[in-house]
Amino acid sequence: MIDSADVKEGDERLTRRVAHWTTPLTRRVLPAVESAAEHTKLWWAAAALMSATGGYRERKAAIAGLVGMGVAELASNAVCKQLYERRRPPKELIPHQDVHDRPDSSSFPSGHTAAAVGFTATVAATSPGWGAACAVPTVAVAVERVHSGAHYPSDVAVGAVIGLASAWLIHRTPQLVLRRLL
Repeated sequence: MIDSADVKEGDERLTRRVAHWTTPLTRRVLPAVESAAEHTKLWWAAAALMSATGGYRERKAAIAGLVGMGVAELASNAVCKQLYERRRPPKELIPHQDVHDRPDSSSFPSGHTAAAVGFTATVAATSPGWGAACAVPTVAVAVERVHSGAHYPSDVAVGAVIGLASAWLIHRTPQLVLRRLL
């Protein structure tokens, strides 16, 4: 059985460890990732690029990815954050000055991660190549959420599970609807 005190201790230890990454690459890349991920700009841009450069399969993957992202955002931000109130990691855990004004909403779960994984996993089911390409910024978004002090690692992990569940739902819905109709 998992003890909540163990989760809290592990969350704080891992948050501290990730927040201490101060390489020049980290200091340049993660703020750019944060900016691109705000308001899902990164995933809208990826969908536009897929649609503009690809064929039918890529356009289908882009639309599915946007729906997967939307479902994940709805589940994480409109449902889960309302059900469970969790404070953001304390600024004392974050040694750098990149702790910006953080939202007042619950830290649990990470909506940015849910949206990123929802988009990427849904795209990957239709277009594995684009899914693989989107996996890199998806991981960067997840890492950035912990590095910046916006979320604990467990918030990010649950956001990823929500994203995977939304991708599964998007791909299963047509089959489930047809099964009900027939």
